[in-house]
Amino acid sequence: HTKNLFLKDKKGNIFLVVVEEETRVDLKSLHQPLGAASRLSFGSAELLEEVLGVKPGAVTAFGPVNDTAGRVTVVLDEELMAHETINCHPLVNTATTAIRSADLVRFLRATGHEPLIMAVPRRTDAAEEG
Repeated sequence: HTKNLFLKDKKGNIFLVVVEEETRVDLKSLHQPLGAASRLSFGSAELLEEVLGVKPGAVTAFGPVNDTAGRVTVVLDEELMAHETINCHPLVNTATTAIRSADLVRFLRATGHEPLIMAVPRRTDAAEEG
């Protein structure tokens, strides 16, 4: 299952970051490998509906199908992409659908979104560092 983060920087660049459900993303450093203009913050519900056509809680890797203007940069975590099959919401959060990771990439490309596959920075807590 996936966790999907709808993020933006101070210049209005928009990112959809897709990671495994239990992944704790380090939002303080994620902007650096993405080349974002600033630290990232969550996009508003209004921006989410405008760009991806979904409501909060229903953010999904399939959302870029609604981004006909190509405003969002899709980021897929390489650990997630190591799985043969990925489970995602199909534009609503009341259902889940499975898709092969390679087919997700093909789908995104077909929507005009070349996904960036990278190691998304993980958050660590002091207790975990020992």
